[in-house]
Amino acid sequence: MMIKHVSKLSTTLALTSTLGLAWFTSPAWADSQLDDNLNKLQHAWVIANYQTPDNAKEAAFKQLTEEAHQLVVNSQNAPEAQVWEAITLSGYAKAKGGLGALKLVEKSRDLLLGVEKTQPEIMQGSVYTSLGTLYYRVPGWPIGFGDKKKAKSYLEKALQINPAGVDANYFYADYLSESGEYKKAIEYYRKALDAPARPGRADADAERKKEAQQGLAIAQAH
Repeated sequence: MMIKHVSKLSTTLALTSTLGLAWFTSPAWADSQLDDNLNKLQHAWVIANYQTPDNAKEAAFKQLTEEAHQLVVNSQNAPEAQVWEAITLSGYAKAKGGLGALKLVEKSRDLLLGVEKTQPEIMQGSVYTSLGTLYYRVPGWPIGFGDKKKAKSYLEKALQINPAGVDANYFYADYLSESGEYKKAIEYYRKALDAPARPGRADADAERKKEAQQGLAIAQAH
């Protein structure tokens, strides 16, 4: 049962093994360089999360968490890079499963909590969305740190920052559905489906809305 729960750990948020270290070599990081590399990570996540075979995900995530960490180092701990390291750790945890996943999600949580202290509203509330998702998908005590009340609080903060966002609405809907609040979940799945396009994120938006459509169907069936 414990492994079953741990295997649910997610985010969002995996990268593909095709990314190399070549674009982590510059000692000087301008904002445009960081933006370019984050953009690569975002598109690579779509490939890994939705197109990489399950039996290849763990190895890909292991390598990519290392690359994401190098991005943090070379960008002098840019908060956006730290969020993405947290995201890759969550993806690695989902692929790995079992007890080993718990250490990965703990590290992911700690990175996000660190960013929350300094720039909690960056990336349109992604810090809150990611924390909320971790807190409702990770098992609770004595196995893990999962906490439904904290999850709800973080997810609602994400919606306050980005009320029309596809991720903010999808993950809140998913939380509600997991909690048995299907009628309310339907409302937020629909908001996720109606979310405006994000510049440069058409691939991620399309896949997230597929998930929202699936979640909506399940909620409506209840």
